Amino acid sequence: MPVEVGFVGLGAMGVPMAEALIDAGFRLTVYNRTAAKADALVARGARRASSAAETAKPGGIAITMVADDAALEAVSLGGNGLAERLGPGGVHLSMSTVSPALSRRLAEVHARCGGTYLAAPVVGRPDRAKARKLWILISGPAAAKERVRPLLDAMGQQTFDLGEGSDGANVMKLVNNFLIMSAIEAISEALVMAEKGGLDITTVAKVLTSSLFNSPMYQNYLDIITRNAYEPPGFKLKLGLKDIELVLRMAGEGSVPAPTASLIRDRVLEGLARGMGELDWAAVALVAREDAGLKR
Repeated sequence: MPVEVGFVGLGAMGVPMAEALIDAGFRLTVYNRTAAKADALVARGARRASSAAETAKPGGIAITMVADDAALEAVSLGGNGLAERLGPGGVHLSMSTVSPALSRRLAEVHARCGGTYLAAPVVGRPDRAKARKLWILISGPAAAKERVRPLLDAMGQQTFDLGEGSDGANVMKLVNNFLIMSAIEAISEALVMAEKGGLDITTVAKVLTSSLFNSPMYQNYLDIITRNAYEPPGFKLKLGLKDIELVLRMAGEGSVPAPTASLIRDRVLEGLARGMGELDWAAVALVAREDAGLKR
């Protein structure tokens, strides 16, 4: 019999991840606050739920891919939340980028209900989700991780085990996103310097990605910025604010000075103030250009 899985959160990442599971033979029950976002999955055989809780069967597996801490709390807690609905033997596979503190809290709640919470945020944009090429970070109890491994294999190309603590994968994801945002800021400033120095930025990007910066991350963001390709967004700038604020909160909890993260937060806020919230988070490059007197 096909394994039945609940899936909550059908945004730009959630839909291709759910499609990968359907293609791998899993039977999905799906829910999204905007019900129409489930239409394509229902057409492919998924069952539509009327609430997040309805996606979960007692003792089963439910996946969440929601926007932030508040959304994850809303679908997980309370009498109609996933924790109580899954109950004994249930596994909540949380694949959102959320705070380590919330993962610790939800792990405790699920444990009291007899179930297990796994943190499993992903690295990669929607194109990688569609290609089943995500990198998946996971932490939590070993037995539950083994139970969900076939799902992870269907959605991603590689899974990294960050231990049995409830929040290790979230810490890793925030470190990862901090480095991405730092690189975007550095790329933005470097290209502005190059352009004002009389160089063609497409040539600059080619030199960089053909030598020391020959990596998928630099290739991707240099391409986006040099082509001015901020729409459609792979990850919106307004969501980038959420991530950098999570980084700063984590740093504060550990008494870790994070001056670069503070600078990036200010740059993102500048972009939001200039109406760039719906653009790709690489649009901080537009802020750098405008600050340097170049046309947007």
